[in-house]
Amino acid sequence: MHGLDITLLLLVAAVVGVVLFRLWQMPAMLGYLAAGALIGPHALGIGLSSNPRVVQQLAEFGVVFLMFSIGLEFSLARLRAMRSLVLGLGAAQVAAAMVLALAGSLLLGWLAPRWWARPLAYGIVAGGVLAMSSTAMVLKLLSDRLELESEHGRHIVGVLLFQDLAVVPLLVLIPALAAPGAAAGRTLLLAAVKAVLVLAFILLAGGRLLRPWLRLVVRRRSDELFMLNMLLITLGLAWLTELAGLSLTLGAFLAGMLIAETEFRHQVESDIRPFRDVLLGLFFITIGMLLDWRYVLRSWWLVLGLALLALLCKVALVAAIERLRGTAPGVALRTALWLGPAGEFGIVLLNTAAAYRLLPPQVFSPLLAALVLSMLAAPLLAQHIDSLVLKLVASEWMRASLQLTDIARKTIGTQRHVVICGFGRCGQNLARLLHDEGVAYVALDLDPERVARSAAGGRNVVYGDATRLHSLQAAGLARASCLAITYVDKRSALRVLDLVHRHAPRLPVVVRTHDDAALDELRAAGATEVVPEVLEGSLMLASHALAIVGVPLPRVVSRLREAREQRYGLLRDFFRGFDDPAGSLEQAEQPRLRTLSLPAGSHSIGQVLQRLPLQGARVLQVRRADGHVLQPDGELLLAEGDTLVLSGSQQQLALAEDVLLGGS
Repeated sequence: MHGLDITLLLLVAAVVGVVLFRLWQMPAMLGYLAAGALIGPHALGIGLSSNPRVVQQLAEFGVVFLMFSIGLEFSLARLRAMRSLVLGLGAAQVAAAMVLALAGSLLLGWLAPRWWARPLAYGIVAGGVLAMSSTAMVLKLLSDRLELESEHGRHIVGVLLFQDLAVVPLLVLIPALAAPGAAAGRTLLLAAVKAVLVLAFILLAGGRLLRPWLRLVVRRRSDELFMLNMLLITLGLAWLTELAGLSLTLGAFLAGMLIAETEFRHQVESDIRPFRDVLLGLFFITIGMLLDWRYVLRSWWLVLGLALLALLCKVALVAAIERLRGTAPGVALRTALWLGPAGEFGIVLLNTAAAYRLLPPQVFSPLLAALVLSMLAAPLLAQHIDSLVLKLVASEWMRASLQLTDIARKTIGTQRHVVICGFGRCGQNLARLLHDEGVAYVALDLDPERVARSAAGGRNVVYGDATRLHSLQAAGLARASCLAITYVDKRSALRVLDLVHRHAPRLPVVVRTHDDAALDELRAAGATEVVPEVLEGSLMLASHALAIVGVPLPRVVSRLREAREQRYGLLRDFFRGFDDPAGSLEQAEQPRLRTLSLPAGSHSIGQVLQRLPLQGARVLQVRRADGHVLQPDGELLLAEGDTLVLSGSQQQLALAEDVLLGGS
């Protein structure tokens, strides 16, 4: 097969594999691995072995762009901010895994010296493979579960950052380990000297030249020129490090680090992502092609044993390190369970080691299969981490109880308050307005630092997950008058709406979104109103523009009111006054609000509100004589002194008033 034939075959296999695994709610990477295994020489064997160099080159470019994107994440400012987690917990985890693997390898070398001929080199490779976790998969699962800002989430991110950083020296080390025994030390020393010199040259010279050069390119206002420069910088530095006897990936990583220090980082990241994802997918296809499924099926017990052994060892190591650092038992076990499964960089290291013959051939297939099986188990394990922690850590029950008690303590005396989900900028602005109006509120947020600072400043905010029923109930869900979801996350909003629908179906819920894309879905889930940022921003922009060009202010206000009436159902009705501008809003059929108090002798006193013929008018609220505000329901009995908020046209309101007051 020629290069184009191979490329087309790989693309077809990638598309089919990813589509099927996405339908099964599985990671795309596993689809790539399955596709490679299917078309590889150990299964269908569709002629790919005739030109393996083309496939290998495509795979190498995938790893190059992956390392470039990892380099973009390693800005010096971020490393300084997370140094205690990255350089403390992360370094300890990688070092402990490598020491454990090296000890096991030396033991194997003593027991079976003929089969395990190079225990030192094998142990270093096995340790690097064991130490890695899946950055892409773990971060995606944490994001879906809204746990990135939790305590264990920050610990996990710190460890993953160090693991990604540790891949660079390991990829440099593996070729040096492949040298003969006597020359290995000399080769390793030479590689280290080269790495230091190249690193110093690139960082010092590149740091001074790159920023002005990119600014010059940006002034040309050409997307093509900007993209060409990114490719040139990435591949050029990769070529330079390979020319110095190091790896392509080291140069790509350094290119990412240099660009991370410029103001163009986010633009570069979005531009380079398509290249990275496509080429990395082809890399995982080539890994799948190496997997001998016949051997795996014959030795399934070995594959399963290796996967479980690696998982248990890593969980035990991480949990022990966390406890030695003084971390709470529940957080330590959660962090360990999340980091337990294998990662994509473990597969990268394994493939590189196999290319340099740094593992016995009969070990490669079962070890690769064990890594894939471990990654397959990651989403399933994530669903049961909370229950496992509660079963295995006795103090976790007490911690969860104290957290709920703290929430309940701050809301136990409140009635008709507002529950605010999320205490970012939007949530804080809402809380400030509610406080100024004398309306009680309680806010739930998952950022402990923000909670601590806000609580110290007098805000009624507590640490809690709004997507958990116990947190909402402790926040007084049954007694609240409104719930506001102030962050832009559709999945989380749908979870909260589902909980409210099942446990407080009459509670109004206001949801913030970026735009109207999920409007129908959120309303179908029970949202009373959906507030899109794009619409509000455009309305404010339009109001300022109209005022600047000379449109009278009353007309600007009127046009804004019309636009909001058409979009927001709750804002269509409002209490009229004599100073409201005349025009279409004053037509007889236009909805409006009116309050009506029930004096002694009113016809409706003692009757069920739902059974009264209100002639098309609606009752939005009922305020009792003692000040309590109630939402109307089918069993509400009207009493003397009740004040009703009615909505309807002028004629409907007049007819409803006759029905309610008749006989007074």
